[in-house]
Amino acid sequence: MDITVPTISGDQISGYLAEPLRAGNHPGVVVIHDAIGLSDDTKAITERFASAGYLALAPNLYSRGGIRCIKTVFRAMLSGQGPAFDDIDAARGLLADRPDCTGKVGVVGFCMGGGFALVAAAKGFDASAPYYGQLPKDLSVLDEACPIVASFGKKDRTLPGAADKLETKLTERNIPHDVMEYPNAGHSFANRIAGPLNVLAKFTGFGYCHEESEHAWRRVLSFFAEHMEERE
Repeated sequence: MDITVPTISGDQISGYLAEPLRAGNHPGVVVIHDAIGLSDDTKAITERFASAGYLALAPNLYSRGGIRCIKTVFRAMLSGQGPAFDDIDAARGLLADRPDCTGKVGVVGFCMGGGFALVAAAKGFDASAPYYGQLPKDLSVLDEACPIVASFGKKDRTLPGAADKLETKLTERNIPHDVMEYPNAGHSFANRIAGPLNVLAKFTGFGYCHEESEHAWRRVLSFFAEHMEERE
């Protein structure tokens, strides 16, 4: 369902919330959209996390200016600071403070959102799942990162060598991780891009790959279960 999320600045942003059908306490997950925005695809992924037993919330990082603010949002991702991170933290806090939340909250992001999920791994989350996210320019932001499960496509011409580099940096820092590069997948392999964009994707090496997407989904759920179980 569509909701509003109060932020540290005192204003509100829009978002999409999905709740598990089963009663009880649940871990949370913040779902960060790609450059297209809070699309039907992002909402479907948010609902899927709810079906898996998570309180899932996708904040709309374009709330303040629509997709026209994409440059500002990308700039925040690369710098590791700015209103977009405040919005992500507001979404995390909203979930963590709910009486039906265990207090454990993970973050998952796709493309642009994957870059945010990597940086946000050191900003109060318990586990992070970046999908084909751009690595931060300053890799020291990973020094205090939570456990990370990352997924890339080897045919992704926008992120050559990113998987190997991330694997090396996380190993150096002794951060629990699972980094996988899928040989037959490209960029956006876990996103169902709609309409004319889907046709364009097929000609540019982007696009949905069902088998790889489902494998990555199982890895993420297993990793999140391991690192976000409720502690006594």
